[in-house]
Amino acid sequence: MSETVFVTVGTTKFDALINTVTDEKVLQELNKRGYNQLILQIGNSSLDPDCTPRCGFQHIDSFHLRPSITENISSADLIISHAGAGTCIEALEAHKPLIVVTNELLMDNHQLELAEQLYREGRLYYCTCDTLLDLIQTMDTSKLDSTFIDNSKNIANFIDKIMGF
Repeated sequence: MSETVFVTVGTTKFDALINTVTDEKVLQELNKRGYNQLILQIGNSSLDPDCTPRCGFQHIDSFHLRPSITENISSADLIISHAGAGTCIEALEAHKPLIVVTNELLMDNHQLELAEQLYREGRLYYCTCDTLLDLIQTMDTSKLDSTFIDNSKNIANFIDKIMGF
């Protein structure tokens, strides 16, 4: 059976996340948990990630940008994402287990605040690149609340609040 991890950085450049996910230790841990396909959406990166099948992954592929990643999200069994609000909402609406990796290089902390709020609600896990491996080793995706209550208005208000609008 094929279990797919979809990694997305949106339209940004978040090379640290791509490099972390393609690290052999992370791939091995994901494979221990049953995943064997990896799709990387690398955004505006100039990286050329190593897509050689390895560490139990039968298929690794990457692409820069597409008009929509809805199909990738719906076919994924686990999503590892940057903390973009749109991506988080789309993954949660699709009832997919989600790990949000915050980008510590960003000057503002609105991504961290959003990730923390959705974590408190039991909807996702969040970490940094440095703690992703530890999180994968300890996570239990069955404990995530996959029921999506349409609280997009509340999320939008929360985002507006932390953005200062």
